[in-house]
Amino acid sequence: MNRIEILVPDLPESVLDATVASWHKKQGDYVKRDEVLVEIETDKVILEVSAIDSGILESIIEKEGATVSSKQLLGRIYLTDAIQKSVKKEKLIASKEKITSSSLELHNLSMKKDNHDSSLTPAVRRLIAEHNLNPSDVIKEGSENGILRRNNIEEYVNKKESLTSINIKDKSSMVDQFSFDKREKRVEMTRLRKRIAERLLDAKHNTATLTTFNEVNMKAVSDLRKTYGDHFEKKYGVRLGFMSFYVKAVIKALKDYPEVNASIDGSDIVYHNYFDISIAVATERGLVTPVLRDADTLSMADIEKNIKELAIQGRDGKLTIEKLQGGNFTITNGGVFGSLMSTPIINPPQSAILGIHAIKDRPMAVDGKVEILPMMYLALSYDHRLIDGRESVGFLMIIKNILEDPNRLLLEI
Repeated sequence: MNRIEILVPDLPESVLDATVASWHKKQGDYVKRDEVLVEIETDKVILEVSAIDSGILESIIEKEGATVSSKQLLGRIYLTDAIQKSVKKEKLIASKEKITSSSLELHNLSMKKDNHDSSLTPAVRRLIAEHNLNPSDVIKEGSENGILRRNNIEEYVNKKESLTSINIKDKSSMVDQFSFDKREKRVEMTRLRKRIAERLLDAKHNTATLTTFNEVNMKAVSDLRKTYGDHFEKKYGVRLGFMSFYVKAVIKALKDYPEVNASIDGSDIVYHNYFDISIAVATERGLVTPVLRDADTLSMADIEKNIKELAIQGRDGKLTIEKLQGGNFTITNGGVFGSLMSTPIINPPQSAILGIHAIKDRPMAVDGKVEILPMMYLALSYDHRLIDGRESVGFLMIIKNILEDPNRLLLEI
């Protein structure tokens, strides 16, 4: 067969349809095998559809913004092998036409020069010089037997000035219209953004959300990073960040307060005996929450490596459905954008989310003296139907104590 079909890939069971996000090629473009042709956006991830063979993108059936389902036809590729002969033939024809065209141009130039240049009257030459005209342009516009006369020049100049006036008016109108239109820009929400909006509204309407705060002295963790950061990076090939400390502290708190690691299913409470931690990652298409599976079994180096990989995949739109599904508890770090305090929204069906923020130097009273210390606010938003104030405050206190004294991680206290 000379053509192959471009089809929507198999969508996950939980995803009924998708949207054609963007075509990377235009109709008629040459495409190579394995080259990305089009991106398909689902509620959770972006799927890339690549060419399975080289050829010409013959047709685009579903354009950007179209809603599609699994295995639906997106377009067709005309295979390279089938067009090689026709390409050679076209090149041969084009070559012949080029030679013929060049010959005709030379002939016409010669004829014009012979029949025209020497026959220009002084009046015609003066008008041509005044208006900076090319005689051949005037001849093309209209003359008698290729001979230029005064009336030919005058008609050409009047027509040119008339067209210029019209163009100026059109451009002025276009500028005014553009100036008006650019004050607003209406763009349809992406499928991912719509889904995020739906989930956030569901969380607000279907949970009894309450947020409690605490503050943490981050000096101990900051000093530890300064002391061992270089050794850590040399050994493991990844920087020692703050997130590994946050994750370790959260896991300890979840073990001590299993209600925070649980979820509500109808009239039942589901307690999870595993620790899958969702990490909020900001991307150009919106906020996503990939999951660190069995985070309690990971070392700090593994946590840092996995978070870095998830962040890169999120930025490049490479996260898979599997990496976004599940999760018992979410950590979101608004501090990377400079946020000092926030009230994060729960990520259903989870029951709680921890917001961490920017670390800022603050004057604090220590043993009766004022010291400047790196302080950070913690914010725990939780579903009050399942988690009471005692559990929420105790949960935050464990995180606070571990971050202020990381040695607790070694002693598991």
